[in-house]
Amino acid sequence: MASFNLTPYEPSSFTLTGIPGLEDVHVWISIPFATFYIIGLFGNFSILLIVGKEQTLHKPMYLLLCMLALKDIGMSTSVMPRTLLIFWFNLKVITLDACLTQMLFFEVISIVHSGILATMAIDRYVAICIPLRYATILTNARILKLGLVVVIRAFLFFLPLPLLLRSQPFCANRLIQHTFCDHMAVANMSCGNITINKVYGLVLAFVVIGSDLTPITVSYGLIIKALFRITSKKAHQKALNTCSAHIFVILMSYPPGLFCALAYRFGKGIAPHVHIILANLYFVTAPMFNPIVYGVKTKELRNKVGKLICRI
Repeated sequence: MASFNLTPYEPSSFTLTGIPGLEDVHVWISIPFATFYIIGLFGNFSILLIVGKEQTLHKPMYLLLCMLALKDIGMSTSVMPRTLLIFWFNLKVITLDACLTQMLFFEVISIVHSGILATMAIDRYVAICIPLRYATILTNARILKLGLVVVIRAFLFFLPLPLLLRSQPFCANRLIQHTFCDHMAVANMSCGNITINKVYGLVLAFVVIGSDLTPITVSYGLIIKALFRITSKKAHQKALNTCSAHIFVILMSYPPGLFCALAYRFGKGIAPHVHIILANLYFVTAPMFNPIVYGVKTKELRNKVGKLICRI
């Protein structure tokens, strides 16, 4: 049996196992995931609707919120429908091409997410530290161009990984211990040499996080320095409120994302079901909380939401 499992095989499909050891409670586990997913979709579509409808919100800050909302919708939708199909209907088979497409989609969106957070940090720096030049430095057109650069960068960075996997020979054992096609989960099914995949994936994670955390760290370092010079208590509080939502989103994004990236390589002692549950939570909790946090912390957006509810 061991030799059979190590025989190179060109698969047309894989089987996603779901959460190993918890198959009997898949339906119960699906309830919070489905709830988080629906709340996230509602919240993010609401932001897109409100910003798109209100001309007064057609500003760089709200364009960035729309980019974040689109990212959140894509991020959760790339993973959760497939996961729920496994939980509810035991539909576990996925073709190789569909698997690689799903992988490309959610990994690219994850890199885009990091780029958007870096851009938002720069936006907050300009708004707080050099507010008189904000309108000339960060125009709507410039924000859209930065968004396009972030998307192109994400595709160029991640595209080599699924292409490398596409050329790999796979073993007869095609059971992926996961609810979706995570890069390393699929790579571990290969009978070939996946050293390049492992090294490139790890380097990519640190390059993306490092290149985006640098402007975030510098921006908030300068913002903190500027806050100490603000004498007005009202202005000081306004600046803190402006930054607190973004800081919360950063804390909700980087630590869980880094954990998911490192767990397959160095987390051999982590129980598979713990890793899989946390990985799925990563894809639904941030999309659920982001619109709530920004809706509460952003006064102008909060007022528009209140007016829309009153009309309904």
